[in-house]
Amino acid sequence: MTKRSEAKYKLDRRMGQNIWGRPKSPVNRREYGPGQHGQRRKGKLSDFGVQLRAKQKLKGYYANISERQFHGIYVEASRLKGDTGENLIGLLERRLDAVVYRAKFVSTIFAARQFINHGHIKVNGRKVNISSYQLKVGDVIEVKEASKQLAHVLEASQLPERDTPDYLEVDHGKMTAKYIRIPALSDVPFPVQMEPHLVVEFYSR
Repeated sequence: MTKRSEAKYKLDRRMGQNIWGRPKSPVNRREYGPGQHGQRRKGKLSDFGVQLRAKQKLKGYYANISERQFHGIYVEASRLKGDTGENLIGLLERRLDAVVYRAKFVSTIFAARQFINHGHIKVNGRKVNISSYQLKVGDVIEVKEASKQLAHVLEASQLPERDTPDYLEVDHGKMTAKYIRIPALSDVPFPVQMEPHLVVEFYSR
C-alpha cells in the first residue's frame, strides 16, 4: 500500500466514480460525494464544470500528476498530427509509470511511481528512476532481478480485477514487458469512461 491510498479514495468520492476499478473503493458502497452535504451536491454542472471534471478525472487516474506536467503533455499532444485527444491518451500511456501499472508489476498507479523512483525498473537493460519517462515502441521494461520476488510484485501479477492490454507483450515469469505500439483511446482499458475531447475543450477556452 502506498502513502497515497487515502488521497486516491478521496478522489474517487469527489468524482463519484471508481476511477481505477478497485474493489475497495468507497464509491462501491456510496456514490455520493464526501462530507455531510455530499448527498445534496447533485446540481447540474456548467459546460466549464463538465470539462474541468473530465480533466480532473483523467489527471487523477494517472497518479494525480501535477497540473503543470499535465498541461505540458496537452501542449505536446496539440503539436502532434492527428486528433489532440487521442494524442493526449497516447502520450499518457507512454509514461513509464503507466506501463509498469498496465503490466501488473504493481497493484496501483501510485505504487508504480514509487516502485520506479526506488530504482526497481530497467528499460532496455538500464535503470530508469523517472516515472514520467516516455517510452518508445519496441522498448523492453523489466523488473530488476533483485526485486522480482518481492511479495507485492508477485501479488500484483495475480490480481483478477484487470487484464494487461494487447499493446503490451508481458511475461510475468520473467517480469518483462515490451511496448508494442502506441494505443488509441479505444484500446486503453479504463474502468470508467474518459473524455479527452473535453480536456482539449477545457484547455482551448
